[in-house]
Amino acid sequence: MNADSSTPTVPVAGSPAHRRALGRSGLEVTALGLGCMGMSWVYDESSRDDAESVRVIQAAVDNGVTLIDTADLYGPFTNEVLVGKALRGRRDEVTLATKCGLVPDMTLYPRTVKVTPNGTPEHIRASIDGSLSRLGVDHVDLYQLHRVDPEVPIEESWGAMAELQAEGKAVHIGLSEAGVADLERAAAVAPIATLQSELSLWSRDTLAEVLPWCTAHGVGFIAFSPLGRGFLAGAVRETSTLSDTDFRAAMPRFQDGALQQNLRILAGVEAVAKRHDAAPSQVALAWVLAQDPGLVAIPGCTVVGHLTENLGALGIELTPGDLAELDGLPAPVGTRF
Repeated sequence: MNADSSTPTVPVAGSPAHRRALGRSGLEVTALGLGCMGMSWVYDESSRDDAESVRVIQAAVDNGVTLIDTADLYGPFTNEVLVGKALRGRRDEVTLATKCGLVPDMTLYPRTVKVTPNGTPEHIRASIDGSLSRLGVDHVDLYQLHRVDPEVPIEESWGAMAELQAEGKAVHIGLSEAGVADLERAAAVAPIATLQSELSLWSRDTLAEVLPWCTAHGVGFIAFSPLGRGFLAGAVRETSTLSDTDFRAAMPRFQDGALQQNLRILAGVEAVAKRHDAAPSQVALAWVLAQDPGLVAIPGCTVVGHLTENLGALGIELTPGDLAELDGLPAPVGTRF
């Protein structure tokens, strides 16, 4: 399926067949949500178009997508404003998720992105008020601690998150990129609705321990960067195509030597996609969704055509042979960051 400027008509993301329960939290959302980071943060600044981003968000909602994910970090701060604008008058149609707990150092931005965790209760309490104001809402459906702060006991950070939930500012609370040890400690303080972590055919680390822990404990799993920051969609085949304002240009897996070896992963995805008459992005997303029934993915995109293509993944049924072939693809060369 080729990306174009139209919105998808089938399959509709919001149909019952494409909805999933996020663990035992009570949250039920579409298997594919929308990650909004790339609309305002770290990818090529020259290609940003707020008007098109608003169209993408609204087209996603038109087609039944219910999970919209943002964070105060993105922009920073401007992505929440953008999301709020796009959802004006449609707030009740979506599960709105945002995050706190990462503070950006813009000194070297955009070439280098440096962020520092801040998990103090004071920062968390102040952050949600800022997010609610920027989003133009009185509560969010899911509030997530973006990273665990190693300088603050997780019990203190998570206790503050639970207080916000008790106050009604957040209906559910979740963590992002937390390991099993921190998940155990947080769960002893208050229930965890979700964990958001990277998962794709080029980042499979969470499959070993984290995803099984979430499944066993009724915690929903939200997979971010399910397309490997665009790599699994075939968007980056040469490092030279990345601009200086695109943070991927400095990431180890996108460096020339590593990238050429990582193209073997993409070639494997493309081989399966060819058999299904599908785009590689659709196969990559279908593989992520096949990992666990309590898992949802939030691919990002900045043009409506790519949204069309991504939603087409809901119509892909990978065979056991396909899954075994994809599981056997080589590990990526280079670290994530």
